[in-house]
Amino acid sequence: MADKLLKMDDEDVKRAYARWAPVYDKTFGKIADAGRLAAVEQINAFEGKVLEVGVGTGMSLPNYKPHLEITGIDLSVDMLDIAHKRVKAQNLSHVTAIKEMDAGDMAFEDNSFETVVAMYVMTVVPDPVQVMKELARVCKPGGEVIVVNHFSQKHGIRGVVEKAMARFGDKLGWRPEFPVETILVCDDLQVIETVSLRPFGLFTMMRFKKIDVAKANAIGEDVTSQAAKVGLRVA
Repeated sequence: MADKLLKMDDEDVKRAYARWAPVYDKTFGKIADAGRLAAVEQINAFEGKVLEVGVGTGMSLPNYKPHLEITGIDLSVDMLDIAHKRVKAQNLSHVTAIKEMDAGDMAFEDNSFETVVAMYVMTVVPDPVQVMKELARVCKPGGEVIVVNHFSQKHGIRGVVEKAMARFGDKLGWRPEFPVETILVCDDLQVIETVSLRPFGLFTMMRFKKIDVAKANAIGEDVTSQAAKVGLRVA
């Protein structure tokens, strides 16, 4: 599936988000507010260490509850500059680290975080399959990986528009054509909830539970059916 996606590299991403950084919060950032708030609301019910992959300008950081310990990473230095200023200006003491880092090759040990969240990231990164594997790797067994993203449709007006926009993906900095199957690649991540987000269901929140595959196999649980999802609801 991934080999059919628009090819992008780190430099494409950096150039695109250097252009977006000064206006991101007032443009796409506003459109993405509902999904961002839905994910953070879910995470605020958890405990422990949280990794936000693709933290960008840090728009979500003030919304996390102070009992959590937040680490944010991003590839865009321009975005991170704004995130650092936000943390300092709002005295966000629960944000313990903001780092420049490649989501496909993270410098964290296995099982480092109780929760890993990637919001509006998977359509941007050069290798979404590798990033998904990294999200799973750094999440502790029993923890959650949460992905908020746009997933494309094959049919209807939206499908036609997405296909037309796909030619400009490298300029936009993201892939308009991005099927959900692209991220269903990790046997140790089981889908536990899928939520269609406002506005207009353009984005989806998917929650995955990190399981211990060896232990699950030992007791006879099925850990291979990644396409099995709970019923879709709207948030």
